[in-house]
Amino acid sequence: MSAPLLETRGLSKHFGGVHAVAGLDLAMAEGEVLGLIGPNGAGKTTVFNLLSGFLRPDAGAIRFRGGSLLGQSPHAICRRGLARTFQIVRPFPRLSVLDNVMVGALARHPAAPRARAHARAIVERLGLGAKAAQPAAGLTLAERKRLELARALATEPALLLLDEVMAGLNATEIAGVVALIREIHRGGVSILITEHNMRAVMALSHRIVVLNFGEIVAEGAPAAVANHPRVVEAYLGEEYVAAPSR
Repeated sequence: MSAPLLETRGLSKHFGGVHAVAGLDLAMAEGEVLGLIGPNGAGKTTVFNLLSGFLRPDAGAIRFRGGSLLGQSPHAICRRGLARTFQIVRPFPRLSVLDNVMVGALARHPAAPRARAHARAIVERLGLGAKAAQPAAGLTLAERKRLELARALATEPALLLLDEVMAGLNATEIAGVVALIREIHRGGVSILITEHNMRAVMALSHRIVVLNFGEIVAEGAPAAVANHPRVVEAYLGEEYVAAPSR
């Protein structure tokens, strides 16, 4: 059996008396789309911050492509092939769409002409070609979400962490992002996604891991997880679980 693309053992992070992540053991295979779900405050974004180097764990191990990520900076982790998007999208507002994506491309292509050419290809691929020369400040929310995805993709990741890339979008916009994610995955990128749109994340994921209070409460195939009693409890409360069926 091949080694996992990404693996954590005993990963923990607390803020004061709050254990945001508590002894997390997580593994995902190369080529997998893994959904990480849970209610607000479950620890999902903290996990992303730990994996991408924006937070340092209090305990535990993180291994990616066979090597440890502990103590490495976000830009070093990005160069190793792990990129992420952010829940709150903050492009460089005065830079053009193309230049925003070029910032990501420079992580892999330090020569400016090559980075610009790569960025232009990504901009076209994500449907932003018509806005390439416009300042990012003028984009709609849906366009800013695509720009965030484009910047991460421009780093040529082996693993892409998607933090609520569909939040705030309407049904048509969500369908477009789902199609983009599928296309990115077909291109050979493994994906770890956290998302509150359950229909989208269930449709995209090969496997689902459910967090609550920083701990895994369920994992498995999407259909099995959706009906797991502890998942229902985590999202809807014990009253829902205890209520008589009608």
